[in-house]
Amino acid sequence: MKRLKSTAMRVKIFFLFLFAFFSLSYASEKWKPPRDFVKAKVLRVVDGDTIVISIKKTTFNNRKTLKNLKFTVRLIGIDTPESKPNRRAKLQSRETDKDVKTIVRLGKRAKLFTESLLSKGKRKYSYVFLEFDIQPQDRYGRLLAYVWLPDGRMLNKEIICGGYAYPLTIPPNVKYEKEFLRCFRYARENKLGLWR
Repeated sequence: MKRLKSTAMRVKIFFLFLFAFFSLSYASEKWKPPRDFVKAKVLRVVDGDTIVISIKKTTFNNRKTLKNLKFTVRLIGIDTPESKPNRRAKLQSRETDKDVKTIVRLGKRAKLFTESLLSKGKRKYSYVFLEFDIQPQDRYGRLLAYVWLPDGRMLNKEIICGGYAYPLTIPPNVKYEKEFLRCFRYARENKLGLWR
């Protein structure tokens, strides 16, 4: 009887070990971004749809290397309410029939949501990946990008799917336009994020 219990215990330990081994091996698999994505460190969140990043090092024309570049990145395909009273907040107020105070309150919620996506638990992600479309910069000098988190989720898509942004498609950057529209409709219909 003792021998039977001992064997049963060994079998349980063996299967527990196997389960732990496979769980850890799958958990340690990381999403690998395509080679043309640019690795960047997030410095801060300006608005729900705008972040500031730094790029440690990049080489142009296989000759000139630039280091510690700092850029403002406007997330392609989405538009969140402004988190500060400014000219754009007034424009959004006229477009939505909401007063500027309401726009700013919603903008602060969108900003907090974006900040939460850029964190893993209590610590912030140390880096993200930038994917560019046809036009890499806007007239204000900001980079235009789809921002990918280290776990393979796209920040732009997570924000609009979570109900914190409107779709904003400005050609020629239209790569994920249909996906963003589907997310927007789903978020509105299910009263997610700002639509609660």
